[in-house]
Amino acid sequence: MNRPDLDPRSFGKVAVLFGGTSAEREISLKSGHAVLAALQSRGVDAQAFDPAERPLADLKSAGFDRVFLILHGRGGEDGTAQGALELMGIPYTGSGVMASAVGMDKWRSKLLWRGAGLPVPDYALLDADSDFAAVERQLGLPLFVKPANEGSSVGISKVKAPGGLAAAYAEAAKHDSLVLAERFLGGGEYTVGMLGEGANLRALPVVKIEPANEFYDYEAKYFRDDTRYLCPCGLPPEREATMQDLARRAFTVLGCRGWGRVDVLLDGDGKPYLLEINTAPGMTDHSLVPMAARTAGIDFPELCLRVLELAHVG
Repeated sequence: MNRPDLDPRSFGKVAVLFGGTSAEREISLKSGHAVLAALQSRGVDAQAFDPAERPLADLKSAGFDRVFLILHGRGGEDGTAQGALELMGIPYTGSGVMASAVGMDKWRSKLLWRGAGLPVPDYALLDADSDFAAVERQLGLPLFVKPANEGSSVGISKVKAPGGLAAAYAEAAKHDSLVLAERFLGGGEYTVGMLGEGANLRALPVVKIEPANEFYDYEAKYFRDDTRYLCPCGLPPEREATMQDLARRAFTVLGCRGWGRVDVLLDGDGKPYLLEINTAPGMTDHSLVPMAARTAGIDFPELCLRVLELAHVG
């Protein structure tokens, strides 16, 4: 399924924007170096650009024609870098300003999905004055606590015993003033890569995630070799298609475009619920969108070219 019609020279001078200053800098560096090598291997005039080391305005003065945006977390995945690129008129990959900002905010994503009639797990917003015991009773145990505006499982905790929510809240609040407690769903964790836009938007094959440790945390995502990823995911074809359709609707409701990843949980009855969305997902050797693309017959350099082809302004 590679595209011989994609001419690498047509992209011009490309900045691979990665690194940055967020809590996910280390992962962005890994993703960025992988994307940079892949684009260069296909003949693209791609160059590294780390906004922690030089101002974004250099993109304009240095004459870059488009940007492959692979910053993770705040400052790159939340609409701020997208807004700067819009003002400079430089085409960039992935979702626009609004979709990036909303997608980064787990609470507001859930509000929009629920408003559109899409299923999300029950949750509660927490602050320092919350009745933690009441929330534990409301959502049941175990439950998950997470900052609303961090990715890569930064600051996330699993609360298994009564009375544990207060400490989990304190940990998450180190990373964000907005903290969510979320009902645990034990039917399995899956993810759906998205590629394209409009009528050409497609859901890639579903990946099932089976972490060897307590849950799919930062270490499991990026550094452990005993996390299992199943693609094909093992679901019957009709159930996989249902999950892909749900992911496609979730992606569209938030106004996303280009590429991304939608994470889905199943409850004990096998019903899918939307967990969160990633508008600039990882592109490391442990990452899930490249894995799904390979199953669909798209190798990593080709995936990078296709994402780059969809770069846009506005």
